[in-house]
Amino acid sequence: MKPFKKYVGTIVPIMNNNIDTDQLIPKQYLKSIEKTGFGNYVFDEWRYNEDGTDNMDFNLNKPEYKNGTILITGENFGCGSSREHAAWALQDYGFHVIVAGGYSGIFYMNWLNNGHLPITLPEKEREELAELDGNIEVVVDLENNKLSANGKDYFFELEDSWKQRLLKGLDSIGLTLEYEDKIRAYEMKN
Repeated sequence: MKPFKKYVGTIVPIMNNNIDTDQLIPKQYLKSIEKTGFGNYVFDEWRYNEDGTDNMDFNLNKPEYKNGTILITGENFGCGSSREHAAWALQDYGFHVIVAGGYSGIFYMNWLNNGHLPITLPEKEREELAELDGNIEVVVDLENNKLSANGKDYFFELEDSWKQRLLKGLDSIGLTLEYEDKIRAYEMKN
């Protein structure tokens, strides 16, 4: 994983509550265990009309949000089944940060384990962010637990162990390898 220290992007607001993993990536697209190839199907049922054309009322299809990489959303994001494909689909589309009121525990862990940042903010702050023009630059500073946009700072919390893993770019294997000397010493004794 790449270290996550400071990230600059633009927003896409999808302010629905209880967006479940079936909305994030419908079951018919779960035919691969690779982490790529799912971005075209993220939010499939909302994003496309029945004839396969873009639903221009959905924010991912609006020109002002086409290049957004920071998702601003509602409460209980990622609820439903435990499919890791939901995190992969959002990642493959280009999202790196999600700002929600809360998350399903399994989705939250999947998002972190894939090296991305889940931020929890109150509704009022998320609504302010959702009102931003899609071209306004948003800076996420993980070292200072701060998201900045349009001259305003929004502060968030993240468990320190996860913060350190993201800052160092450590997945579970990388975290284990930080103790390689101790592991080797133990193996030599036994």
